[in-house]
Amino acid sequence: MTEVSSLTGRLLVATPALSDPNFDRAVVLLLDHDEEGSLGVVLNRPTPVDVADILEGWGELTGSPGVVFQGGPVSLDSALGVAVVPGADPVGWRRIHGSIGLVDLEAPPELLAATLGSLRIFAGYAGWGPGQLEDELTDGAWYVVESEPGDVSAPDPERLWRAVLRRQRSELAMVATYPDDPSMN
Repeated sequence: MTEVSSLTGRLLVATPALSDPNFDRAVVLLLDHDEEGSLGVVLNRPTPVDVADILEGWGELTGSPGVVFQGGPVSLDSALGVAVVPGADPVGWRRIHGSIGLVDLEAPPELLAATLGSLRIFAGYAGWGPGQLEDELTDGAWYVVESEPGDVSAPDPERLWRAVLRRQRSELAMVATYPDDPSMN
């Protein structure tokens, strides 16, 4: 088996050609990627459920909107906390890439309150088995781009797909103008 170059910490941005409705215009932050598979969360799928309604103490630590995000189609009954921590690694947080990491939601929220730069809570995740993501990349389903800490807590998540593409310094910036329904063009 060939060695897989890790994409952990990078963004997968759905191409307009991606036909899976779970990932239409999705921006996925990869939390883990190796020869055993990949795991990430969709950053731009807010739900109407307030974090405070399901995770006591964590609601006041989340940014706006303070809702749970649908992290993907797998294990929707589980929760993942992704946060940006600008300084040293606090107890209850595990660095993934740069200043982005996972929060231990079993830890007392007050343990992390002073150190979190931003926090989002995700119900479920997106997962790929060994080689599955690489096949999707070969098929042109995803653009792979660098993440920025602000992507985790984008204040207008519905516009994140266009915003991430627009900031690229290549022809990808033009994809941001792709119409929602090309037949209406």
